[in-house]
Order: sequence, then C-alpha cells, then structure tokens
Amino acid sequence: MARKIVVATRKSALALAQTRALMAELVRVHPGLEIEELHVTTTGDKIQDRALNAIGGKGLFVKEIEEALLDRRADLAVHSLKDVPAELASPSLVIGCTPRREDPRDVVVTRDGRPLAAQAAGSKVGTSSLRRSVQLKLAFPALEIVPMRGNVDTRLRKVADGTVDVAVLARAGLTRLGLLDKVTETLDPELCIPAAGQGALALEHRVDDRELAELLAPLADGDTAIAVAVERGVLSAVEGSCQIPVAAHARRAGNELVLASLLAEPDGSNVRRKSARTTWPANEAEARRFGVEVGNALRVGGQTR
Repeated sequence: MARKIVVATRKSALALAQTRALMAELVRVHPGLEIEELHVTTTGDKIQDRALNAIGGKGLFVKEIEEALLDRRADLAVHSLKDVPAELASPSLVIGCTPRREDPRDVVVTRDGRPLAAQAAGSKVGTSSLRRSVQLKLAFPALEIVPMRGNVDTRLRKVADGTVDVAVLARAGLTRLGLLDKVTETLDPELCIPAAGQGALALEHRVDDRELAELLAPLADGDTAIAVAVERGVLSAVEGSCQIPVAAHARRAGNELVLASLLAEPDGSNVRRKSARTTWPANEAEARRFGVEVGNALRVGGQTR
C-alpha cells in the first residue's frame, strides 16, 4: 500500500530503537509504506536537573508528541506505555495498537557485580522513580536511594564511574537496546511491582484515521492489550502520575488474570498493596473496569505495611 506515515518519537536511543523496530515490522507486513520520522523533544527531555516528581504535571514525555498528532504534523506516535497518562490529551486521540509486551520487570545493574541483597549498607542506588524508591526502601532499608535522571547510557555510565553503586532500570529498555549483558539481577515483581504498562509500547493516532488503524492491526497483541488495560484502570482510579508512587502488574495464569498493585503517599508513607484475580477479561473495556475496581479499593485501603 502506497502511503506515507509520519511517526513522532523522542530522540533518545531507546525511543528511536523501539520506533524503528516497529516501523520495520509494519513495512514488512505492508510493503510499499513510506515512513518518515519526526523527532520531538518533550518536557521530560528538556529538564534533566530535577527529579520527575519535582517537575509536576502528567505526560512529561508525551505532551509535545500528542500536540504533533493533534496539529497533523505527525500521523502516528510510538510511546513507552508507562509514560502515557491514564487519560489521553484529547478525545480525538486513541491508543490504536498495543504490540506484544517485553518483560515488564525491573533490573539492577551494580558496579561490583553483586546483587542488591549483597550490597554494603549505605550503597547508593540510583533511580528516577518514586515507585521503585518506595519498594526498594522497604526491601533494602540499609541502602541509600538517590535520585538519578538521564537516558539508559547515562545511567549505566553513572554506575561505571562510581556516581552510584547501583542503577535500577526497566528490563524491556535494555532488551531493546541489546544491553542485557549489563544486567546483574532481575527483580521479582513481588519485591518490586512494575509500573503500569511497563515493557509495553503504545501506538497512538487520531481517532479519525481509520486507514492507519487498519494498517496497525496486525501488530496488535490481544493479551498485552488486556493486561495493560487492567493496569491503566488502576492508574486511572488512583489518579496516578510521576508524583505518586503507584505500581500495577497484570499477568495471565491459565484462564485467570492475576493483578498485583501498590500505592503510597508522595513522601513514600502509607504504603498499600492489593492483590486480586479474576477470570481473564473478554475485552479491554471489561479489563479496565476490573482495574478501576481494584484501584478504588487500593486508594481507600488495600493491605498496609
């Protein structure tokens, strides 16, 4: 099919790698498509000297990209789904496709090659995520959790040069960059529950572009769409953003969906956990309703520890 698609993406190595891999697959499925990249610098990219929760607002890594869709400079956007707020910027936009998810777990990269449990008291663990900070402080109270921004290469370099002893990152990003050899340890999701949508990509476009929706359909993965709909339902219920420590991880277990979730106050206090299971949802709307139900329970109670 002869059509030109302008795809908007951030300029980081990871964003470009995951966008180019997906577009190569799209062209493989639809020979003749022409792809043009629009590189966008987002608010989250511009401000590197402050923690994400100190910047404020939602959609720090997607706002400017969504603006490119709305003003028709781009037809398609590729996001890391964990960066996308529970509610999109406009009802005229839709996440039209969620490809098969990579491993959603967190990993640690340590300077001395030893796992977290073997790190000396006071060792510095760098992360930009409140979600990770809260859970790691509970699991490893003797370690010092310090804020650390930057792309994957920057964070790995800070481990190598001794700025921090440990960096915590998403396994999916290292997989897409071919850097799994850097991983010291993959964290059990019961110890550190992943972010909602972690490991998944979101292909966002205008609702009225039905032709593009049809072109993207072969890239979609049904189980991924159901799982992340549940997780984003939790996010919606608790009004989650980078200023609130919130986690949600849904997985399939036979004919059931198993969900683990966590919520805390911005300062890391009042940590609540909620585990739930249900019959595997029939569609994304049903999945999101289940996530919202669990999120509401989490917001008002959950299991406190």
